Parts: sequence; C-alpha cells; structure tokens
Amino acid sequence: MALTTLRLSAMLSQLRHIHNHNVNTFRRQPLSEISGSLGDLGTFLPLLIALASSSTQPHQISLSTTLILTGLYNIATGIVFGIPLPVQPMKAIAAIAIAKDLSRGEVMAAGIFVASCIGLLSVTGLLEVVNRWVPVPVVKGIQVGAGLSLVVAAGGKALGELEWRGPTWTDNRLWLCVTFLFLLACNIGPRMRRLPFALVVTVVGIVFAIILAVQSNHRLPGIRAWHPEACVPNAMEWRVGILDAGLGQLPLTTLNSVIAVVALASDLLPDVPTPTVTHVGLSVAAMNLIGCSFGGMPTCHGSGGLAAQYRFGARSGSSIIFLGILKLLLGLIFGNSLTDLLDKFPTALLTVMVIAAGLELVSVGESLNSTTRARDLKQERTNEIHENESKERWTVMMVTAGLLLAFKNDAVGFLAGLLCHYSYVVVHRFERHECDDTSEERRPLLPP
Repeated sequence: MALTTLRLSAMLSQLRHIHNHNVNTFRRQPLSEISGSLGDLGTFLPLLIALASSSTQPHQISLSTTLILTGLYNIATGIVFGIPLPVQPMKAIAAIAIAKDLSRGEVMAAGIFVASCIGLLSVTGLLEVVNRWVPVPVVKGIQVGAGLSLVVAAGGKALGELEWRGPTWTDNRLWLCVTFLFLLACNIGPRMRRLPFALVVTVVGIVFAIILAVQSNHRLPGIRAWHPEACVPNAMEWRVGILDAGLGQLPLTTLNSVIAVVALASDLLPDVPTPTVTHVGLSVAAMNLIGCSFGGMPTCHGSGGLAAQYRFGARSGSSIIFLGILKLLLGLIFGNSLTDLLDKFPTALLTVMVIAAGLELVSVGESLNSTTRARDLKQERTNEIHENESKERWTVMMVTAGLLLAFKNDAVGFLAGLLCHYSYVVVHRFERHECDDTSEERRPLLPP
C-alpha cells in the first residue's frame, strides 16, 4: 500500500512538473509553439485527405473519427509526456492502402495488428531484442519502398484522371505543374523551407473545392453531430490487412516510431525528461486499438515528425495540445460533412502533396551508410565503413524496396531484405572460418 502511494505521488509530481513546463514554455514563446505544432502537417494532411477521399465506399478511414481521436491523442501525449511528440499516419499502411485501394476493414485490421504486436513487445520488454534482430538496411528499404509506392500511386492516378485543361479549370495538369514548382521552391534555402507547403496547398485546395461545390450545388460542410461507428474486419480483411500492410509496418513502427523517437527526443530536448521506449510503445498500441476499432486512421509517433515540429519552434507539449484542440473542434463541429468537401479536393494538388510525403519518406535512405546518422553504425564505430560493406548495405535496402514495389507487398520486401542481409552474414562467417583454417595450416611448427 505504501509503495503504491509513493508511486502515485511520484506520478502526480511528474505530471505537475510537465504541466508547469508546458505552461511556462507557451507563455514565453507562444508563436513558436503554435508554429511548431504545424510542422508535421506536411505528412499528416496529404495522407489524411488521400485516405478520407478514396474511391472505396465507405472511405478508407472515417474523417471525423480520425480528427477527434488524433486530437485527443495530441492533447493526452502533450499532457503526459510534455514534449512535441507527433501523431502521424502509419506511412507504410497508408502507402499500400492508397496503392492497392484497400477497404476500410483491411486498413483497420492492419492497424490493430501492429498495435497488438507493439503492445505485446512493450509489456514483455522485447523491443530491444527486435531492435537488434531487424537490420537497419531492411527498415530503411521498407521506408524507401513505401515512399516510392506513394509517388507511383499518386502519379498513376494523376495520369489516369487529369488532362491539360480538365476535368475542371481547378483540377488539371497545369495546376499539377504549378504545385510541383511550388514544392521545389519550398526546398530552396532555409527561409523557403520554413514555408508550410502542405498548409498553403491545402487551403488553396479547400477554396477550389468550395467553389466547385457551390457551382455544382454540392453540399457544403455543416454542423454535424459525431456518430462513432464500430469497424469489425471480416476474416478476408484480416488476412489482406495483415499480410499486405501490417507486416511491413511493424518493423517501421517498432524502430522509427518507438525506439528512434525516444532517442531523438533525448538528443533534441536534453533538459526535459523524455518518455521510455515502453511508454511510447504502449501509447502507440492504445491509440490504434481504440482508433482502428472505430474507423480512425492508423497512427504512430514518428521521429521525423518530432524533428519537423522541433525545427519550426516546438519545445514542449503545449504545441501539440494546441494542435489537438484544433483537430478536436473541426471533428466535433463539422464531422463527416467535411468528407463531402474533400471529394471535390483537386486531384492535381493532392497528387503533389502525396508525392511530397512519399519523397520525405524516401529521403531516409540517404543516411544508410552515415556513421553519424545511421543508428546501428553510430553505436558501433566512428570511422567510415568499408566500400564493400557500404555496397552490401545499399543492396539490402534496394532489394527490400525493389521487391516491395515489384510485388506491391510490404511483407515480400521485408522477407527478401532479411534473406539478402543474412545471406551476407553467412558468407562473411564462412570466409572468416576459411581464413582461420588457413592460418592454422600455415602456422610454423614449434621446435621439439
């Protein structure tokens, strides 16, 4: 009893400390915290819109449920953890869902599967074991393959639906080119990189969608009560969701959304107590076990989102609490009526937004052989790696990404990458064994 009381007292003391940190930081730099809260919209918005306005019926996710629940997740993580921990889409699941037009049940099955595995790994302490077992080149290969899948799927959809002057004056290949040029401009120089590309394009797209809705007498968003609906995948949806999307997402979530985000938070915010791997893993599990049961988008805590929000000024949990309140209000006030408007969102603008999200995911492969940025190399050495090893790591990553793209299946890419990696391991062990035997044979005999 006394031990329980002490633990409860320590927990309340920590929450008070986090609350004071959030409040003091927001009072000191409110504009920076608000700006930082929008840093991850470049990934969140395009995938949210793409999944919520998909061609499947019902749409691949419930927009209102996603906005409300991710808003609550933002608020809860800001209060409990006190750092700008993002709530991001599970990108591998989103990529394969867009590329293969998965049903809502299949998307939810993938999210629940990943959440269940992460929860089990968290409570049993097996996250570190998984971290050692799955090679970094394979993880990066899945990321690169998923990002390329987004780019290919978005480009294919644009080629099939858009012409140079159609289908409407707000949605054509001309706008596609203009938006892509704007994307390139936002990557020139540090000042231009601070422009919220996704936010600007989303606002323009919503304006265009409203104009089209008015011209076609389409319903505009109105005040709608939120009616949560349970989503129960059937047996076929479980099979497709797990094999096509869930297995590929699992190592990404384990490494990038749990282990890597804790390490990054410790590096970026050394003066703020950071959550443990177990706590972040349990957070990911809880978010998806709840959200995916009601049609919400599968989500995680990504290290890329944390870096983006930190870059734009976020230094405490108050930034994502602000973002969570904004999402919550949109979901509660407008509900699924926003989906009707998103159906009018220009494909040209959405295509470039999805391409931008895909390229962001592809860019993680650049650090594969960096001894200062690749997690496994950083832990093992400080000198440059040998050219042969660099080539082998690159091959493993490209085998993973290439097979994923070729078969449009993350599980195939994941298994192919593992086989490629461990084939190199076996060959190197055999070579070392032969060298040892040769050394023994050539060793001179000792005099009697």
